[in-house]
Parts: sequence; structure tokens; C-alpha cells
Amino acid sequence: MEIKQVIVVRGDLKLSIGKLAVQVAHASLEASEIAKRKDPGIWRLWRGSGSKKVVVRCKDLNELNIIYKKALQLSLPVTRIQDAGLTEVPPGTVTAVGIGPYHSNLIDKVTGNLPLL
Repeated sequence: MEIKQVIVVRGDLKLSIGKLAVQVAHASLEASEIAKRKDPGIWRLWRGSGSKKVVVRCKDLNELNIIYKKALQLSLPVTRIQDAGLTEVPPGTVTAVGIGPYHSNLIDKVTGNLPLL
């Protein structure tokens, strides 16, 4: 049973590498905390097996919202990240979605068609 976490970032924002890294980190940590509360056993398996993470990109906010809603419909641990707007984007800009850690086959139903970052 493969367990992973997937972070989806918006491709239309053209964030700097540093800003992008911070948004991915926020999404990873928030989703991990949600997953740990939701299913501690799966979370422990993920942590014990190397904490696999994959970062992919979507086209824009509309596609990111569709991904978020699909993850919710499948009851996956998921979070949507909004930036504080102190540097590169306006306050409240949705930048990323973190999904999992959870079963890879279920996460792939939501993100399996997205290109790697």
C-alpha cells in the first residue's frame, strides 16, 4: 500500500522559486496536520516510509478549486493555502492545495493527470 502526499500549485501565478517553495511547504505541513488528525495510522505509515511527496501544477485558480472540491468529495485530507499578501501576490490569493498523506490510488483520482512541477 503506497502512501503519499501531493501538493498542487497554480501555474498562472509565476511565483519566484523562493515564494513557490514557501507555498509548497505551507501546503505540505497543513495537509500533514489534517491527515494526522484524520487517520493517525496512515500518517504514521507515511512518516515511517520516507514521507513521499509529489509537487504538480495546475493551470489556474479554477482548476485548483475543482481539484480541492474533488479531494473533499473523496474525503481526502486536504487544505487550500491562501497567501498573506506581504510580498508577491495580493492578500488572500489562493496559491496551492495540499492533499494527503493518504492512499496513492485515491489521490491519483484527483491529481493523476497533472504534470509534475
